[in-house]
Amino acid sequence: MGARLTPIDLAMVGAYALFLLYLGYRLSHVARGSTADYLVMGRRLTLPSFVATLVTTWYGGVLGVGEFTFRFGISNWIVFGVPYYIGALLFAFFMARRAHRTKFYTVPDLLNHAYGRPAALAGAVVVQFLNSPAPYVLMLAVLLQLLFGWGFLPALGVGTFFSVVYSLRGGFPSVVVADRVQFVLMFAGFLVALPFLAMTHGGLSFLQANVPAAHFVWHGGNNLQYVFVWYLIALQTLVEPTFYQRAFAAKDEATAQRGVLISIGFWMLFDFLTTFTGLYARALMPDLADPVAAFPRLAAEFLPPVMRGLFFLGLLATIMSTVDGYTFIGGVNFGRDLIWRWRREPDEENVNRYSQIGFVVTALLAFGLAFWFRSAVDLWHHVGSIGVPALLIPLILVHAPRWRVGSAWATASMVAGGGVALGWLLPSLVAAGGSYPFGVEPIYVGLAASASVWAMGLLAAKKVRNQAGPSVI
Repeated sequence: MGARLTPIDLAMVGAYALFLLYLGYRLSHVARGSTADYLVMGRRLTLPSFVATLVTTWYGGVLGVGEFTFRFGISNWIVFGVPYYIGALLFAFFMARRAHRTKFYTVPDLLNHAYGRPAALAGAVVVQFLNSPAPYVLMLAVLLQLLFGWGFLPALGVGTFFSVVYSLRGGFPSVVVADRVQFVLMFAGFLVALPFLAMTHGGLSFLQANVPAAHFVWHGGNNLQYVFVWYLIALQTLVEPTFYQRAFAAKDEATAQRGVLISIGFWMLFDFLTTFTGLYARALMPDLADPVAAFPRLAAEFLPPVMRGLFFLGLLATIMSTVDGYTFIGGVNFGRDLIWRWRREPDEENVNRYSQIGFVVTALLAFGLAFWFRSAVDLWHHVGSIGVPALLIPLILVHAPRWRVGSAWATASMVAGGGVALGWLLPSLVAAGGSYPFGVEPIYVGLAASASVWAMGLLAAKKVRNQAGPSVI
């Protein structure tokens, strides 16, 4: 069953889809231009556009937020909000200006500069999965199912198609133009819906009387290890290609840093809107069988026409802005950091073409992962638990030459961090009801493995220096 959209609601959704198609046509010439224009908008990204594209791209899990709030209340803010604010603050103060200063294009460029080609290629493999749009393609498919009553596979196919249709040829400029519009839509939908629900049904006292008491407890009934692991996964912000790529594209260092700081304020506002809207969903629909549908069902049942259409547009824009941003990162990573770097081509003449191939590969990979897992929260957890241990130490030490290790050790540290975490995760995936060895989360053992190899690399370097003895001038 669809969401009972009125003709005007459908017209709003249709206009949004046509806008995206037009954007792909209008900016198709960018793919024929320079690599700098296609990948980083010629490094001309202004502060308003920086904020719009970062805020929208880094907040695509809106249905997952609705699901988590429906189940656990305000702990959504503690689990999916606060740790990411902390990560973004760390990036703003310690990474943003330095990243812009390098004038690179991608995260593997940083790894290549600091540790060499093998580490860059290993990092590119990690990035390909870490930045997969799979969780967001999945949410887009779920939303399309709820909107139009489609089956899962057709909805997933349409969502995957729209993940590449306008950014494949238009590159980063098309992502930025789309995100400026999507920024307005994502906030407009919730800024209209939340006050309407409060005026119609009552404010905080209504929520407190109609949701479980644990929904107003900071942990929401979850154990401390579960909450804390999300703080470690949020360190993904420090290795997140979305942040680096926008810092590379900023017009100057100040824009890169201020843009992240301003974005944190908008994320805090949006978390307030989504968390309390999710509480209304729990209060008004306590028997909802599928919490991932909390926001769409809330709109379908309790919002009037036009407002309902605007709210659905906000959901679509929130998800789609992350789908296009992550598909872009994945496409460029596959085309430039895997194909082009592997082939050792002397110039960047073919990078744009390779990246377009990468867009298609990224979309197909996202389709497969979304079909296999069927849970956005699981995808976030699993991918973050593997990607963060692999990249965290090498990337945060890129700008600290004293603590770097050689190429072989850096590559081994990434392989050990990601590989051990993956091995630790597998028992919970291959067997129904499987659990982690000793009940320990994979990210912990992955980080321990990466740090251990890195420490061995530092000791080996120190031993070589000691054997060489003092230099003679």
